[in-house]
Amino acid sequence: MTRTTTSPTQAVVLAGGQGSRLRPYTDDRPKPMVEIPGTGTPIIGHQLAWLAAEGVTDAVISCGHLAGVLQEWLDSADLPLRVTTVVESEPLGRGGGLKYAAAHLPDPGLPWYATNGDIWTRFSLQDMAAFHAERDATATLALARPRIPWGAVETDTFGHITDFIESPPSPYLINAGVYVFSAAFTELLPDLGDHERTTFPRLARERRLAGFPLPQGAYWRAIDTAKDLSEAAKELAAARG
Repeated sequence: MTRTTTSPTQAVVLAGGQGSRLRPYTDDRPKPMVEIPGTGTPIIGHQLAWLAAEGVTDAVISCGHLAGVLQEWLDSADLPLRVTTVVESEPLGRGGGLKYAAAHLPDPGLPWYATNGDIWTRFSLQDMAAFHAERDATATLALARPRIPWGAVETDTFGHITDFIESPPSPYLINAGVYVFSAAFTELLPDLGDHERTTFPRLARERRLAGFPLPQGAYWRAIDTAKDLSEAAKELAAARG
């Protein structure tokens, strides 16, 4: 796919989650501040490096749980782009929080990226932006096909087991937590509430919501549990080896 020269240069990172399933790692830090073992860098550090490599110059980070820990790290880190942090004075919901953060982008009249703060991934955001522009979408979601954490069993029509498959890819695509939004998307977000129950379904009905499947071989992992951390460390070690 030909890369567009009008890819967004601004992004919102949603980094307010408590990460209860990652305890005890999140007892004293927000989820995006958990380090990937063997890297010495928190999840959000990897995200910011990726965004910068994809042409992003400005990021707004929406903080929440233990916001001060994240802000302190950002103040001391050698960051590859300009960062602004915002903290909701009261919970606004996912859609409201996204709208509040977007209001602090340096140029609200231009498209922007958004990403969940617990995602570790590598793929071409510029290709995704080109996909978004080609479809004249208001919003585009990256779509991943994660591996099922259990072994699968294949059978024939008579009921004989024919094969065992360890951790096969899911037959369904899921929301990968990375987005491209047109400037007009911001006004469609609720001031309070969840955009995935309001704005996204509306755009889907109007055929203004696009889905960008991650390219074959692209790395993607949501860091939700301690097992995800250890698996990410193993995958990183294998890639370096």
